[in-house]
Amino acid sequence: EQAVAVDADVAAPAKMKEKEYQKALKPLHAELVALQDWVKSTGAKVIVVFEGRDTAGKGGTIKAITERVSPRVFRVAALPAPTDREKSQMYVQRYMAHFPSAGEVVIFDRSWYNRAGVERVMGFCSQEQTDRFLAMTPGVEKAMVDAGITLIKYWLDVSPEEQTRRLESRIDDPRKTWKLTDMDLKSYTHWYDYGKARDAMLEATSTAWAPWHIAVTEDKKRGRLNIITHLLGQIPYEHPAKRDVTLPKRQPRGKYVEPDFTALHIPTAY
Repeated sequence: EQAVAVDADVAAPAKMKEKEYQKALKPLHAELVALQDWVKSTGAKVIVVFEGRDTAGKGGTIKAITERVSPRVFRVAALPAPTDREKSQMYVQRYMAHFPSAGEVVIFDRSWYNRAGVERVMGFCSQEQTDRFLAMTPGVEKAMVDAGITLIKYWLDVSPEEQTRRLESRIDDPRKTWKLTDMDLKSYTHWYDYGKARDAMLEATSTAWAPWHIAVTEDKKRGRLNIITHLLGQIPYEHPAKRDVTLPKRQPRGKYVEPDFTALHIPTAY
């Protein structure tokens, strides 16, 4: 099964302005809330995998998806490097511990596909281990889907020029320095090695039951909107009936007198 491009038009229009972005995002957030209600009411189980180039916008996309929904329904799994104990386990074992129960959506900020990407390129596993992973993964994902999990996989892509610009923007911005890791710097020199690893991964693991969807994210805002719109289209959710809600009256004050807690107030800085 060939990977499907969510937005393969690299020659994109001018980058979207914040006001336009927020206007487009608002109704999509409402749809994500409707999806959440449907997932809870039906007991659906959903996994969304985000992989892609460094700086391609995985974190920002995940934040855009989750900022208006409940973390008890939409859980984000961003696993650290494996411990020695986890290294001794079956490779996918530590990821399976985060799989959804009924009524949950789990978003993987990087996933078991580390073995086909960073581990392969940076020498953290052998070529034999990578080959075995690529051969076995379609069967494992078929078992996941057969068990009732909706599995949706995204690869986020940017040009080498845009990646360079984004990495450079992290160097001097104190809000972003935490995003610039030693591994990012090492990986930067391996652009084409990562390209070859991605190509092999897409060819081996884009299947009829779990295809890859490629999103070009040269413009982060357009990329997020395209991905959320596509994600909503992958799940046959229904809108819940609109609730007729009226706020009840508060209890009477009675003899309650509020103490003076002025001394405990934080200083006014703004």
